[in-house]
Amino acid sequence: MSKNLDEIDLKILSEIQADGRITNVELAKRVGISPPPCLRRVRTLEEEGYIQGYRGLLDPRRLGFDVTVFASVHLSSQADADLRAFEEFVRAEPLVRECWMLSGEVDFILKCVAPDMATFQDFVTHLTAAPHVRNVRTSLVLHNSKYEAAVPLDLKVPG
Repeated sequence: MSKNLDEIDLKILSEIQADGRITNVELAKRVGISPPPCLRRVRTLEEEGYIQGYRGLLDPRRLGFDVTVFASVHLSSQADADLRAFEEFVRAEPLVRECWMLSGEVDFILKCVAPDMATFQDFVTHLTAAPHVRNVRTSLVLHNSKYEAAVPLDLKVPG
């Protein structure tokens, strides 16, 4: 955690994380300062990259995306240009919701959603044909026991 953040900043981040639609007046009230300095602090937190954006969390299943799958991708080359090319390929794929580069046996793990298994299987066929993809292993999500799209600000992080 940055040394630039004081207790008020952390309260602001916590409140915004809990409710991204909170008004500045309500936010200021909850963190114990007046609205003008609260707004300045929020703008500074945005400019410094602590707040990356605001979005609504949607339920994929209610919207017809009943299939969630993690795909482990192993590339045949780990050259920077090949890694960047794969990342560019993935950014253009709408079924891929998250892409993480890893160390170890797997180069990337992708979180994908699809309306059905046939659509996902078509994507896997497309994915395995991508340049430098050696193999793809998939794991179908059966159940999600926890989804917390927030940073645990209440933990004490040294420094």
